[in-house]
Amino acid sequence: MVLAGLATAGVAATLILNAFRSNLVFFFTPSQIAADEAPRNRAFRIGGLVETGSVHRDGTKVQFMVTDTAKSVPVAYVGILPDLFREGKGVVAQGRLESDGVFHASEVLAKHDENYMPPEAAEALKRARGGQPASTGTLVAAQPVAGGAGGSSKQ
Repeated sequence: MVLAGLATAGVAATLILNAFRSNLVFFFTPSQIAADEAPRNRAFRIGGLVETGSVHRDGTKVQFMVTDTAKSVPVAYVGILPDLFREGKGVVAQGRLESDGVFHASEVLAKHDENYMPPEAAEALKRARGGQPASTGTLVAAQPVAGGAGGSSKQ
């Protein structure tokens, strides 16, 4: 009886930990990605600034570079970007770094105002700038277009 209870508790704990691990999304900077610290073919978030002059649009297909001012990473996204998405402004994208070296985003968040940026993104920009304060902004989610890359998005 006690053994059955322990086995049930062990199975329940394993299921809970697996569910938690599969929903956990880590944040990486372009410098960390360039140093090969980010996982390949696994979902994570990249944050930094949209590099000026890097945005290329073809309908709902968008390619741009995310930089932390030290390194840059190419990002591909299919969907409608937030109205506040701009070159030189803060961005966080969730997706996967594929074998082609391009970060394929399933969701793009753009800064909303000058009052908030995720602490990880602000700190990464500060480190990349050599200790200078990073600009900040609230993030607004973009939803991918149905049938676009990355499937559905959650807010």
